[in-house]
Amino acid sequence: MAIKVGVIGAGGMAHYHIAGFRQAGAEVVAMADVNAEAAKASAESNDIPTSYGDVAEMLASDIDAVSIIVPNKFHAPLAIQALEAGKHVFCEKPPAISAPEVEEMIAARDKAGKFLMFNFNNRARPESREMMKFIESGVVGKINSAQAKWARRTGIPGFGGWFTTKALSGGGPVIDLLHMLDLAMYFMGNPKPAFVVGNTFDDHITNKDFKGPWGIPDREGGVTDVESAAHGFVTFETGQTLSFQMSWAEMVKREEVSVVFQGITAGGKVERLFGSDGDDETAIDTCELYVQEDGKSVDKTIEVEECEDMGRINSAANFIEAIEGKSAPLNNAEQGLALMQIIDAVYESAGSGKPVAI
Repeated sequence: MAIKVGVIGAGGMAHYHIAGFRQAGAEVVAMADVNAEAAKASAESNDIPTSYGDVAEMLASDIDAVSIIVPNKFHAPLAIQALEAGKHVFCEKPPAISAPEVEEMIAARDKAGKFLMFNFNNRARPESREMMKFIESGVVGKINSAQAKWARRTGIPGFGGWFTTKALSGGGPVIDLLHMLDLAMYFMGNPKPAFVVGNTFDDHITNKDFKGPWGIPDREGGVTDVESAAHGFVTFETGQTLSFQMSWAEMVKREEVSVVFQGITAGGKVERLFGSDGDDETAIDTCELYVQEDGKSVDKTIEVEECEDMGRINSAANFIEAIEGKSAPLNNAEQGLALMQIIDAVYESAGSGKPVAI
């Protein structure tokens, strides 16, 4: 019998989740949103039979799993509510707005005996899957160091809305653009973080010349109290190291999304360079492996199929396949906790000016 899924949140990301669940053979049977009219409209446009304006009503139905696509502040409480109702949970990133919240989610997962996974969709990109084959085969060797970057020149997602309100989002690009930090740690074998040093910058965060080509409408009188950029460094208990750059508004040439790593026997890079205007149609994707052969430096291009959604659909499909035991889960809640511990430490280090032990 097919797994029955309910979606919480009628926003733009919902169609990726729905497509992924259906790709894996699940039935998407319900849509819930605090805006009942939005839930109804999304349900109708996505051929979902039932809609709710109350999440509790949906959780009382016979669904098996939910996906959560709401502002960050509500990730933890909704996930815990769903787990306590006996549902598997697939939650949008970030896992929550702090590491202690993720610990509460893990406790609820353990008590319920259900799956709790996050939409770290870049792990599901074809480039990442191919790179992991080389890493798991031993071609790369231990990855000593990596550099994670998601840097935008003009990418503030609206002013005064929930993205720029720390109480709702948990932070700016550090928490919004965590994907490459996660992907780097995934390639490195998910080591346990030890120390973090970082700094945040708020230059340009109120300058509308730096608004991105996508996002949400500006809200007059709303709050904008998050950073515009952050840089930092992480050491792990394994001796591995990771540097990072995450920004919505920073003086770079063009938007760059990348992980570069240096292994003992090979290095590599997964990268997407967006167009100068943020247009995906002019993006350049690169996936490369760097090796030594017969005393010569050889750069190998890894060819993969195009994936315009950057793994979002396959990530959602993996959630269903993991529940059914058909595929290994691409992530788990403990990995989400380690990521949030680093993010918390970045903000703490930025405030204190000192390294932070995890």
